[in-house]
Amino acid sequence: MEYSVSQFLLLGALTFIFVGAITPLMRKIAISVGAVDAPNLARKSQKEPVPYLGGVAIAIGVVGASYGSLLAVDFSMETFRLASFVLVPAMAISLMGLIDDLKGLEPWPRLIAQTATGVIVAVILTSTDTMGVAFNNTFLNYAVSVLWIVGVCNSINFFDNLDGGAAGTVAVITFFLFFIAYDRQQILVSALAIVTAGATAGFLMWNRAPAKIYMGDAGALFLGIIISVLTIRLSPGVVPQIKSFAIPLALMAVPILDTTVAVTSRIYRGISPFQGGTDHLSHRLMRAGLQRRATAFTLWGFAAFYGALALAIYTWPDTLGYQLMALGGVAWLVKLVYFLRIPSEG
Repeated sequence: MEYSVSQFLLLGALTFIFVGAITPLMRKIAISVGAVDAPNLARKSQKEPVPYLGGVAIAIGVVGASYGSLLAVDFSMETFRLASFVLVPAMAISLMGLIDDLKGLEPWPRLIAQTATGVIVAVILTSTDTMGVAFNNTFLNYAVSVLWIVGVCNSINFFDNLDGGAAGTVAVITFFLFFIAYDRQQILVSALAIVTAGATAGFLMWNRAPAKIYMGDAGALFLGIIISVLTIRLSPGVVPQIKSFAIPLALMAVPILDTTVAVTSRIYRGISPFQGGTDHLSHRLMRAGLQRRATAFTLWGFAAFYGALALAIYTWPDTLGYQLMALGGVAWLVKLVYFLRIPSEG
């Protein structure tokens, strides 16, 4: 059964409205239970305590819209099973993130939980042959899938350090991902992508500067699983294979850049990569003179550039594929050098 772009956009719009409506409720709940992020560390940019639990609203929106649309339009045990392969692990890791938001967890338990989730999802993707671009080696498929899932989860979690920064960037990434998946008639990937774009955009109404609520680890880890699995399941159908691999890398270029800059600078300074700090892209842009809102817009612009690049590689793989890949790689390296030259602290 084929669906029009307008039907998918309507699904995204309904998710946008739903998440935008329930986020204030989650804010009230967070305040009532004391789930707030206090400005008690030097790296905290807010002046007043800001409630967490925005990620719960995102998760409810994505899961509710996904299963709801299945029930309303195309329910079968097969589609339910395929959707659950993404949503159930995302809900499980989101629950761990919620515990971290409420009680606090050390980095290692979080990393172990992410790795365990990555292994489970990798086994499912490989055994069900639902990897969009697979190697001819089963072990390599497992290893790359686990590394990608854990890496993307941590990248989104690291990236959530600015009002509206992560939510807006994820909305942009999944919007471009939707158009590629839709053109390939990957119905489930398209639906989950546009639902995620709608949910993060709806949350953004309350998360833009000055933020009234944060997504917390519950939201960042949930989105990390969703995006990592969607990009693995995306099948661009572009040959040679290296061009297909370039598309998810381009989509995720900005969060990957943020993680690379932060981890590189921390290792250089002799501190733990898992230690929080004011050394992310957002902090460096503000040290370079941008205001918080302008910084968020800049990050969204970076994400849109690489999203458009991914779409262009998909659209013109034979005539411009390698040239666009080279452009994206050079631009990424230039940004890496530029951000590393901005002081990590101060």
